[in-house]
Amino acid sequence: MQAMVLNSQASELIWTELPDRLPDAHEIRISISACGVCRTDLHVLDGELPDIKYPIIPGHEIVGHIDMLGAAVKDFHAGQRVGVPWLGHTCGVCMFCKSQQENLCDHPSFTGYTRDGGFATSVIADARFVFALPEGHSDVATAPLLCAGLIGWRSLEMVGDGQRLGIYGFGAAGHIVAQIAKFQKRSVFAFTRPGDSAGQDFAKSVGVDWAGDSDQTPPEMLDGAIIYAPVGDLVPLALRAVRKGGRVVCAGIHMSDIPRFPYRILWEERSLRSVANLTRADGLKFFSVLPEMDITTHTRTYALRDANQALADLRNGEFSGAAVLVPD
Repeated sequence: MQAMVLNSQASELIWTELPDRLPDAHEIRISISACGVCRTDLHVLDGELPDIKYPIIPGHEIVGHIDMLGAAVKDFHAGQRVGVPWLGHTCGVCMFCKSQQENLCDHPSFTGYTRDGGFATSVIADARFVFALPEGHSDVATAPLLCAGLIGWRSLEMVGDGQRLGIYGFGAAGHIVAQIAKFQKRSVFAFTRPGDSAGQDFAKSVGVDWAGDSDQTPPEMLDGAIIYAPVGDLVPLALRAVRKGGRVVCAGIHMSDIPRFPYRILWEERSLRSVANLTRADGLKFFSVLPEMDITTHTRTYALRDANQALADLRNGEFSGAAVLVPD
């Protein structure tokens, strides 16, 4: 197998030839056809997540086909198209796992962070945390759904049923969630970096009702808002934009510090909460309803060998939507 390997913090990924790997009893080996590039991959690259053990292969939006099954795997078959998400394994015995909150597991593993991921031609995954994928989207179009789509879905459910939804940060997750919200007949208000006219035009192209700068006041008070950009300064802005009783959800795994803000913008029963990871139940529900929704993922493809360029372009905002790596 070949992989783009991160050997140390803040270094470039290195193209590396590795021995083929064999799955354990509950694992499967997947021949990768596409892997999305997520902002969390930048947090891994920059060492902003704790306890990274190098070397590591990043990537957690994996689509491919099974080419080997472990002895205990019964629910999949060779050649089947599957997806591998961020949550790679949970302990199953902690209080969170036992209370249907496996996303908060005390002893989890995460694809592309604590176990090798999908910036490679092959990956070993725990079959119990892999999703069978519905038809209707190509492998490239499906890859961003394995994180941007899944975390987007969880954050959308968490923000509640309000009709006026604000989305702060309009990248991979934002453009998918906007389409889901429009399918649900909500009004969507997109917020981008100040002066990002291209980003605002992109948001309008996927059907939002309004797009503007993140420091602007929307034309209507929001029922809820989701923050996808890893920028703590957006929290007070979002709180000011939501109505009494409104919810603000921070959907990233990492965010810069939230500045001090006056209590009055939280008062009147506004709420602020975070999203952590996902559960398998989230994924099963999302992929079961996906065929009903007319979602188009906007992607830019890169050869696997060009993963460093894809990460740099993501960091610099050089494309709209999501980047996806494909084997050379």
